[in-house]
Amino acid sequence: MGDVENPPDIFDRSLVALRRERAAATVSKVAPVLDAAAMSLLDRLDDTTHRFSRALDLGGRGAVAPALKARGIPFVVSMDLAPAMARRAGGMPVAGDEEWLPFAPGSFDLIVSSLSLHWVNDLPGALIQIRQALAPDGLFLASLPGLGTLQGLREALNSAEAETRGGVSPRISPFPELRDLAGLLQRAGFAIPVADQERLPMIYRSPMGLVSDLRAAGESNAVHARDSRIPPREFFPLAFSRLDLDMELRVLVMTGWSPHESQQKPARPGSANARLSEALGTVEIKAGEKPG
Repeated sequence: MGDVENPPDIFDRSLVALRRERAAATVSKVAPVLDAAAMSLLDRLDDTTHRFSRALDLGGRGAVAPALKARGIPFVVSMDLAPAMARRAGGMPVAGDEEWLPFAPGSFDLIVSSLSLHWVNDLPGALIQIRQALAPDGLFLASLPGLGTLQGLREALNSAEAETRGGVSPRISPFPELRDLAGLLQRAGFAIPVADQERLPMIYRSPMGLVSDLRAAGESNAVHARDSRIPPREFFPLAFSRLDLDMELRVLVMTGWSPHESQQKPARPGSANARLSEALGTVEIKAGEKPG
């Protein structure tokens, strides 16, 4: 993921913003997928007795803010890289970059990001800013596509490009791995960090249906290293002939709390007052001894 001082420059953020702006008029086409991902994420609010009053929707594309309001949260800000997308999202609109949050410390007690942070170059830095924008004991919920998402499309495009051009360029965004996320949350200063994974099946009737949905959601390739040349005529027919249309969206979920003195602390090493052998009903044998 890179380090905080020298984050990688993988994505063309201006191109991401342009495609999000254009997608504001078409994103309703993929509302079922966005809504399903958002509802799955927000269901986790049922696991806490906290009552939230000031929420930030980061890039929810119209799926998050209305659901937060329906849960009785009175103040919801919708921020997106694209002004048009921020306006259609359903909360108080703010056009802004996740890499440079324009909010004072402690502005919100809940921050939610559904399928948006995968276009951020400096994810560790963004997580630090999110934690700072949370009030003490505030909650951060986020989902983003994980490694394995669109893997079939990635492989079909790579093999077709290797045959038609003799080389491969990135055509699908790189996605993070689950094992990285809890560490990133802890590194950003979150308490009780948790990362887990869900799978959202998707079946398409045609390859162009998938491509159309990616464009409608503003999810077309925005990697700096992409090949901008017009591909050979046979490229897409060859790739699509190898594409399995039975696929899944692997959704990685991050949960973290802004630190507060009331939160449960991990036990100090050596502070246990019972032996593991007693809890398991077994006999403890010291080194060198033989079982009786």
